[in-house]
Amino acid sequence: MGDVDAELKILIIGDSNCGKSCLLMRFTDDTFDEHMGPTIGVDFKNKMLTLNGQQVKLTVWDTAGQDRFKTLTASYYRGAHGVILVYDVTRRATFEHIIPWLNEANVYCDDNVVKMLVANKIDEPRQVSTDEGRALAREKNMLFIECSAKTKVGVQQAFEELAQQVLDTPELYQSPSSGAGVDVSSSSSGQLNGDVCGC
Repeated sequence: MGDVDAELKILIIGDSNCGKSCLLMRFTDDTFDEHMGPTIGVDFKNKMLTLNGQQVKLTVWDTAGQDRFKTLTASYYRGAHGVILVYDVTRRATFEHIIPWLNEANVYCDDNVVKMLVANKIDEPRQVSTDEGRALAREKNMLFIECSAKTKVGVQQAFEELAQQVLDTPELYQSPSSGAGVDVSSSSSGQLNGDVCGC
């Protein structure tokens, strides 16, 4: 891989208009467009990170949230090292739909894929509390963080935390088909619950 120590495939999933594309653009290009239209099918961007001295290449796939694209996106789950499940704190329905998205990811991904629950749009009046998001993440063994693609809060940290969790378990990216799992619930409380930004 040359100067790259690890190449990781990350998926962003969740309902339409949760800000998935905005999170991706903020992370990769440090831009924000509140008038960005919905993703059609699947898009991806690359980003280099330096984590604990390692050069890590992230390929982040942004998937459409509309049901009609579900069959198109299913094949893209294969080979993923991490999955970011996004909901919009201003719309409770998007939070309630996290379980179906998680179930879908569990069907198509390897068992050991690292999952992160991301609460987006925390700069706006919310319908979903931090405690609710944290509780769901704990119940489902996911990392948890709150973000705002608009204000940048938590965005870089979200991707870095997810990538670091994968790197901390080398079999996740060196042998994706291995059966090893990451028990996030037994990790330090800081990783699971402490990385909550901008309440």
